[in-house]
Amino acid sequence: MDLTQERRGIYKTMNYLGSQHIAGQKHVMLKYELPTAEIIIDFFDKLKSLSQGYASMDYTFLEYRVSKIEKVSILVNYEPVEALSFLAHRDKAEFRARDTVSKLKELIPRQQFKIPIQASIGSRVIARETIPAYRKDVTAKLYGGDITRKMKLLNKQKKGKKRMKMFGRVELPKDVFIKALKND
Repeated sequence: MDLTQERRGIYKTMNYLGSQHIAGQKHVMLKYELPTAEIIIDFFDKLKSLSQGYASMDYTFLEYRVSKIEKVSILVNYEPVEALSFLAHRDKAEFRARDTVSKLKELIPRQQFKIPIQASIGSRVIARETIPAYRKDVTAKLYGGDITRKMKLLNKQKKGKKRMKMFGRVELPKDVFIKALKND
């Protein structure tokens, strides 16, 4: 019952079927109205795992209904990646966006500059993660001496990173798309 509640299900009826079954248990038929979008993803698998394989499911299409659906756009390095964008119900959009962004942070390889990954609905950013840049210790070869030399090298590195961020493009490997779209 919790599974159908979290999938926006509306309870209709509960019927006890037949006579006593093994160990005094009865068969029960529960009727719910669920949005098709909630059934097609992984509802059957979750139902079987929760019931340890005993439950079964049958469904019929009722009608089309208006729902509060929003488009969640995924931006990598401030550029939209349409292949990763998705539609989600308003209640679950933020949760799915955070989940997708954190999954992408693990999958996208690091670059010489930091990469922001954002999920947005319209112009409003609802989730953000940043992949840190590789860092080289440019002061490792300096021994003692003047602090201004060290500061000069660090500032030079900072300017180079800034320039690289402006012109750098992030190429996403194919397996990132496949792994990001998998539901775990």
